[in-house]
Amino acid sequence: MKSKIFMYLFFFAILLIVFQYMNQKSIFESQEKTINSITESLQQRNDSIDSLHEEVADLRYFSLQGNDNAMTYLENLGLDAAEVENSITEAIYEKNLIKGGNPLIPLEGMDGEMRVNKLKFLNHRWIQVEITDGSYWGEMIIEYFYNDQMELELTVISSVLYPK
Repeated sequence: MKSKIFMYLFFFAILLIVFQYMNQKSIFESQEKTINSITESLQQRNDSIDSLHEEVADLRYFSLQGNDNAMTYLENLGLDAAEVENSITEAIYEKNLIKGGNPLIPLEGMDGEMRVNKLKFLNHRWIQVEITDGSYWGEMIIEYFYNDQMELELTVISSVLYPK
């Protein structure tokens, strides 16, 4: 009788071990699939991030902060590129407050006074500016320069107004 009990316990233990093995194997396979899918997803996102970094680098190519030669030029004058951008941006936007429209804009507004809407520094010399009177839009290129007295000079090189 004792031997039959041990035999039944032995078979029960074998069945329990086989059940545990199969259960753990299925859990392991499920986790492996999850890890693989997450790894693939992470790789796709990393590829997307890399392509976005490349795109941002291309977009920054024509900018003051992205141009080492332009920043070196300003540093040789004793100026910081970020401070130059901020001070010139403020100077241009302050001209929007002048009664009669911004004096930098050589175009007359058709539905109001022309104002500077946005600007982008292209390098240590030029700024691309978007202008508007609320209905009509245009762009212009401004040349900026610091003279011998370190005074800022702004000169409009060209402007265009888009047809409505």
